[in-house]
Amino acid sequence: MAKQKKKRNKVYTGADASVSRPTVTRISAENRNSLQQWWFEKKRFAKPVLIGVGVAIIVIWLLIELFRAFGGNA
Repeated sequence: MAKQKKKRNKVYTGADASVSRPTVTRISAENRNSLQQWWFEKKRFAKPVLIGVGVAIIVIWLLIELFRAFGGNA
């Protein structure tokens, strides 16, 4: 079996080296009421849940209408 070449672990510091830029954290300070603040903090979780609930309501409504149309209660 051939000997494996050692991996380079030295940081390249030449003229073409990519410059590591500092990370910028943007903070926005706003006066929000309690409902706006709750939505701002929870929207990452709440939006998919609300979309799922909306889809479920539409599917249930369509099934009810389908059963009413073909169920003989005309």
